[in-house]
Amino acid sequence: MTQFVSLTKRNLLVYFRDKGAVFFSLLSMFIIIGLMLFFLGDLLTGNITDMLAQLPDHDTTDDQAHAKLFLLAWTVAGIIPINAAMVTLSALSSIIKDRSNGRSSAIHTAPISRMTITLSYIAAACLASLMICSVTLAASEICLCIKGMQPFSAAEHLRLFGMILANSFTYSAMMYLCAMFIKSEGAWSGMGTVIGTLIGFLGGIYMPVGNLSGGLMDIISCTPVIYGTVMFRDIMTRSITDVIFADAPAQMTETMRTVMGVEFSAFGNAVSSANCVMIVLGFGVLFTLIGAAATVLTRQKDR
Repeated sequence: MTQFVSLTKRNLLVYFRDKGAVFFSLLSMFIIIGLMLFFLGDLLTGNITDMLAQLPDHDTTDDQAHAKLFLLAWTVAGIIPINAAMVTLSALSSIIKDRSNGRSSAIHTAPISRMTITLSYIAAACLASLMICSVTLAASEICLCIKGMQPFSAAEHLRLFGMILANSFTYSAMMYLCAMFIKSEGAWSGMGTVIGTLIGFLGGIYMPVGNLSGGLMDIISCTPVIYGTVMFRDIMTRSITDVIFADAPAQMTETMRTVMGVEFSAFGNAVSSANCVMIVLGFGVLFTLIGAAATVLTRQKDR
């Protein structure tokens, strides 16, 4: 246990000491915020306002204010799981660096089991993600409360923290598995660029999932990204949705939630927030098992 804790601490320090790695792991978040501020925000706000204009006795100014608040909550709900993916990817670059610089051989010749080394990398990435995503959630809630939303309840905070933990675990296992097959820092950086580009699309951030075709929806349903965003959106947009659609027909509310990816159906079956958590954890267990198998195969080749 002492060896595991020491290696985990070492891997965490390697990540946080590299200010450039920390910044670029958050770059997707800054890109999403920029897109919402300068491009997509007004379009999505206008769509919601136009929908509310169909209802009688609605004040357009209030509708616009509520729509902007909903969009803010919707955006930050998608940013948290994306941060979980990008932070774990950046944190696990230490595996590639150790391999490239020859430190990996020194670590493996020490009297430490290979499984302990593996778990220390995954644990460090998970802890880094947990810390940064928790800070992101706290900053997001403060911003939402300043804008007029009610703070989340204690039960909602507990659920949100559990969701952060589930996403951090799953992406740590997934990125570790990827690191088993990447041999150079250049290839790892290139993979990070691809993932950073795709993850906003897979999570329904750049475009509401309700606007996608059935084939694309099926592809997205096979990844953990969309389930991670749906579970956060369900909680973080609930209070403002109740305000916006207080006097709206249930069908209108359901349509908006479906189009915006607050509610999600995979292969024709509705997926609840609790189911999303289980699916994300299921992906995490699957990636962990495959990663363990890859570790065993790597050890056999090294012999």
